[in-house]
Amino acid sequence: MPKLTVEGYGTVEVADGKRLVLAIEEDAKVDILHACGGNARCTTCRVEFIAGEPARQTRAERDKLAEKGLTGVRLSCQVLCDHDMTVRAISRLEGSGRPDPGRTPMPEITPPAEWLDGAGA
Repeated sequence: MPKLTVEGYGTVEVADGKRLVLAIEEDAKVDILHACGGNARCTTCRVEFIAGEPARQTRAERDKLAEKGLTGVRLSCQVLCDHDMTVRAISRLEGSGRPDPGRTPMPEITPPAEWLDGAGA
């Protein structure tokens, strides 16, 4: 089982292949935002990788980050926990002024993952 470390929250074991956004929220118990329900449309689930950043990303993630002009971050809704990783949860419910984190993302990556080799490919 991969180990997920969320800066300031500790390390947990997560199910292999679990979406990072769900692992952060359900396993690490961090109040991460996911306003669009984990569909790579809003960027509220963004994280910064400290260690273990995946080399691949989905086309939806690449396109949304480019559209928003964001660099140095990843969308946790588009990342699978298939190895050990350490992240910083950037967008949290606490202090956001939002009434809730958003609709709970589905277990599988949405939209259906079209994988690109190498982050930013």
